Amino acid sequence: MASQEIEALAGALARLPGLGPRSARRAVLHLMKRRESALVPLLAALQTVADKLSTCSTCGNVDTADPCSICRDPRRDTASLCVVEEVADLWALDRARLFPGRYHVLGGRLSALEGVRPEDLAIDTLVRRVSAGGVDEIVLAMNATLEGQTTAHYLAERLEKYPVRLTQLAHGLPVGGELDYLDEGTLAQALRARRPVA
Repeated sequence: MASQEIEALAGALARLPGLGPRSARRAVLHLMKRRESALVPLLAALQTVADKLSTCSTCGNVDTADPCSICRDPRRDTASLCVVEEVADLWALDRARLFPGRYHVLGGRLSALEGVRPEDLAIDTLVRRVSAGGVDEIVLAMNATLEGQTTAHYLAERLEKYPVRLTQLAHGLPVGGELDYLDEGTLAQALRARRPVA
C-alpha cells in the first residue's frame, strides 16, 4: 500500500478521461521513478497552466491568454468562422491544419433530455460576432448526432437573416470503413449524400 498522498494522486489521475485506477497507478509509479525527468516538469507545467488558464472572450477556446492564440493570429482568415460544440472539437480540427479561419465554441449542444437550452450555449455571442460584420462563411461543425444536427438546424435558423454562407461538415462513410460495422444513422446519411460517380 502506498501513502495517502500517493493514493490521492492516483485517485486524481484516475478521474481523467481515458485513465482508470490501474492506469493511474502505473502513471504514478512512472512519475515517482522518474522524479527529476518526469514529475518535476509535469508539476511545473501544471502550475503554469493553472496560473494562466483562461477562456477566450472572443471564441470560447481555452488558452493561457485572452484573446487566445488563434484569435490573435493575423494569418487567420477572419471572414471564415467554424462553429464547434466543445473545445476538444476545435483542437481536433485545428490539429489537422485544414481550416484557415477562426472558431467559435458553443460550450455544448442543444439537448432536451439533458436540459440544455439555447441560452445555455454561446449562441448569442455567435450571433453578435456575425452581426458585427466581416464574416462571409460559417462552417457548422457539429457532431453527427441527433443533438448535434438539432443544434446545427437551430443555428441555421438564427443566422438565416445575415448575409453569410452557411456550410456543414460532410457526414457519411469514413475512409476505410466497412458497411457491416457502421450504424444505421451513418449509413442513412451516406445514402442521402450520395453523388454521381465521376
